[in-house]
Amino acid sequence: MAAEKIRDILGPELVTLHNLKDDAPALMEQYDMLILGIPTWDFGEIQEDWEAVWDQLDDLNLEGKIVALYGMGDQLGYGEWFLDALGMLHDKLALKGVKFVGYWPTEGYEFTKQ
Repeated sequence: MAAEKIRDILGPELVTLHNLKDDAPALMEQYDMLILGIPTWDFGEIQEDWEAVWDQLDDLNLEGKIVALYGMGDQLGYGEWFLDALGMLHDKLALKGVKFVGYWPTEGYEFTKQ
């Protein structure tokens, strides 16, 4: 799992893993910094665990939190929708007043839409 690899690199004393399948999104409010991962599912859709809690994100107080996002997707098989869910999560959290860090260039990736 990508989250476990990130934890192993940063250190378990700095990173607490949560899975939206098991943990309420409200737990995000207790942290100053968040690293959130989201896969793009099927044809540009939000994966079902995220979809189940998507509307709950609107009720969270995340203003001022530092957020890094990462996404998973298939750039070759689904180039038209590559990492669409990541963009949707970014846009949703931007409305909450978070501060994003860790933007990455798109050079070297293959996709048909942006």
